[in-house]
Amino acid sequence: MEHFQSWSDLVNPEFYIKLGGYWLVLFIIFAETGLFVGFFLPGDSLLFISGIYAVSMVKDTFGITGSDLLDTTIIASSISLAAIIGNMVSYWFGRRSGHGLYERKDSFFFKRKYLLKAHVFYEKHGAVAVIAARFLPIVRTFAPIVAGIVGMRRGKFMVYNIIGAVAWSFSLVFMGHYLDRLFIEQFGIDLKKHLELIVLFIVLITTAPILIKLFMPSKENNESNNQ
Repeated sequence: MEHFQSWSDLVNPEFYIKLGGYWLVLFIIFAETGLFVGFFLPGDSLLFISGIYAVSMVKDTFGITGSDLLDTTIIASSISLAAIIGNMVSYWFGRRSGHGLYERKDSFFFKRKYLLKAHVFYEKHGAVAVIAARFLPIVRTFAPIVAGIVGMRRGKFMVYNIIGAVAWSFSLVFMGHYLDRLFIEQFGIDLKKHLELIVLFIVLITTAPILIKLFMPSKENNESNNQ
């Protein structure tokens, strides 16, 4: 079992996989939206690396299946379910008492500015934001809360929630698993030995849209400055 050594372990997906395996991965995916602490937890990179470790995770939890495809499907399906439930909890909280979050003070586990960004994202993209937010760190933590606050119909939310969770989990888990096999078979490269670079690459790719939004002036701002 892996042991905590430094704070950097908290953003290292491999640490969680070795520490708690299958069940800890599912809890983290649930917590990312269900417990509103996703801004520092590894999301996309955790899914990708879960795909790399899919066979060993299933073996340690359920035993040997003898099928890579089945193992990867089990991991992707389980993560989908955890993500769906996490979003449902967040949506329910938003409908019940989410308005109070706009007045809540910042803490280590809660940043009001992220909630406001998610609200702006929802206002811009509507219900589709529930799907799109799945692929955007930080935004996906608060998107279901905002959907609950603005009163999106439960049935409509569930449809978008399921589509987003399945698309997110299956794409990243299967990509991780089969890219790992491809690199080993074609190039003799074991991706497990290069996880730090992989995590860094995924973080850069997934946060690029947010960074661009933060540092590139919007069209509206340019127009207002020119007036």
